[in-house]
Amino acid sequence: MRSLCEELGWPQERIGVAIGIDESSSRARISRYELGVHEPPLPTAKLIAEVLNAPLSYLYCEDDAVASLLLALHRLDSEQRAIKVRQCLAAVFSNYSGD
Repeated sequence: MRSLCEELGWPQERIGVAIGIDESSSRARISRYELGVHEPPLPTAKLIAEVLNAPLSYLYCEDDAVASLLLALHRLDSEQRAIKVRQCLAAVFSNYSGD
């Protein structure tokens, strides 16, 4: 989440206020979520994902490469996303030897 906020040029306060957290505590709350000190409730995580234009799964992804893939796919229109997913799966399974 932090890298996406930095990419957008958004301070923590902006994210917090955008999801309805009081401005006086938004920076601290978002920081705790980023650091894993506290986990946001699911409805809050959904709001954060919406504000960042990211899929909810992006916020919980432990692999940066997979998170980047999820974000890129999310930002495509549904038709393009379906095409890319089919292409990606075809490429993965064509290289899978079954061993």
